[in-house]
Amino acid sequence: MSAHMRKRPTKAASCHISRQVDEEKSVSWREAFQEGIEQFSEIGLMLKGGRHKAGLTQKALADQIGVKPHHISEMEHGKRPIGKNMAHRLAKIFGIDYRVFL
Repeated sequence: MSAHMRKRPTKAASCHISRQVDEEKSVSWREAFQEGIEQFSEIGLMLKGGRHKAGLTQKALADQIGVKPHHISEMEHGKRPIGKNMAHRLAKIFGIDYRVFL
């Protein structure tokens, strides 16, 4: 049979196969980032991810919220708690709900 005469799966069949593959491979974000959570803490990992997404260094973020750069590092590594006031300041920078950091 020539190549142009071979049957291709229908769009519906392709979607079904794709969905099965996606379901088999899908994992929760916590499972996917388990090593990062162990190293940084869950909230620290969110802070670090938000900072990277915003294109900010620890120093730049620290300057914007009025703290020392090592405070950002300590929060990212779970060595310094993020209180309600700090959560509000971080949320304002990232444009998200402050409760993400609590």
